[in-house]
Amino acid sequence: MNQANLMAQMRKMQQEMAKAQEELASTVVTGSAAGETVKVEMTCDHRVKAVTIAPEAIDPADAETLEDLIVVACNDALKKADETAQARMGQLTGGLRIPGLS
Repeated sequence: MNQANLMAQMRKMQQEMAKAQEELASTVVTGSAAGETVKVEMTCDHRVKAVTIAPEAIDPADAETLEDLIVVACNDALKKADETAQARMGQLTGGLRIPGLS
């Protein structure tokens, strides 16, 4: 393979990665806790879009439990966002782990 072909392939891969990153920025995943009484919607580029709390999860005498449920739901959403991003980028890189791209 000559250098011109290699450069063309690199440009194509960069374009595909940029498109994938745009798609991930608009892909929303939902993390939840306590049987979905607390839900967090997040994009795959880690922007929180919404937090939903069911009335039964709100106990004014026990704010700490609700705080913990929000943390669990956020971490669940982060995990799903990362898994989705890794799967999408893995399609482009053939499974190679490239720092900063997953």
